[in-house]
Amino acid sequence: MAFNDIDAVQAGLGDQGYICGRSLATVVFLALRLGRPLFLEGEAGTGKTEIAKALALALGRRLIRLQCYEGLDASSAVYEWNFAEQMIAIRTAEAVGGADRASLKSELFSEDYLIERPLLQAMRPQPGGAPILLIDELDRTDAPFEAFLLEALSDFQVTIPELGTIKAAEPPIVILTSNRTREVHDALKRRCLYHWVDYPDYDREIAILQSRAPAASAALSAEVVAFVQRLRQEDLYKKPGVAETIDWAKCLLALDVVNLSPAVISDTLGAILKYQDDIQKLQNHAASRLLDEARANLPPA
Repeated sequence: MAFNDIDAVQAGLGDQGYICGRSLATVVFLALRLGRPLFLEGEAGTGKTEIAKALALALGRRLIRLQCYEGLDASSAVYEWNFAEQMIAIRTAEAVGGADRASLKSELFSEDYLIERPLLQAMRPQPGGAPILLIDELDRTDAPFEAFLLEALSDFQVTIPELGTIKAAEPPIVILTSNRTREVHDALKRRCLYHWVDYPDYDREIAILQSRAPAASAALSAEVVAFVQRLRQEDLYKKPGVAETIDWAKCLLALDVVNLSPAVISDTLGAILKYQDDIQKLQNHAASRLLDEARANLPPA
């Protein structure tokens, strides 16, 4: 499946439960049409990773995810050798005897003993076409890894000293995400199309919740979204994202809650807030006040 226009992108992602605005659909369309990596930045929980998942489903492509972390290096992202199997092969050759050293070395460092990591997998041909390569939370890595990515994404190729250079026959569709815990270097950003993924407005968050938690009534969904939207205006260490809105609604459904109340909110705060300092701020009368303010701002039914 290919997207012929921006409306088709919105519809295709919507079919997979991802409700996006036109500006995001536009940059996704351009990234696909121009073959450019897409760099998505925004607060945690705003749906950056979900875009890649929904896009892979909509296009019928394989999703290959490289989860970034501090200390990630090029070899861990590209390939490793299966040392355990290599040692077994060496011992077997020694037991049999007469193994030619050069041929054994050539065999040990062949693709039979190669463990492919996400970047190398993304360079390989995949059923259904080029895969979606998700490089998630790039801001967790350091400058040397960024420099490596700069080269890998420019030429869509990786080099394995024992095997040579492996170039993608069809470049993968690349999506990079960052929670902006640090700034990513401009050189990498310049090679990408950029979009800031913000918290959704009330109407879009309602649509998202109805798509992801359809069992929630219209009244409960409206209260949940209005409360979360009001909560994001508070001075919190970590504001709840869309993922937390969905989780909270599902928790309320599991408890057979019909309408929000201060007691219910206090009992289920762990679904939307993940830090004790934030939870402490909603104790006593704070939850009741926020709920009253949220209800006051609800649009007419």
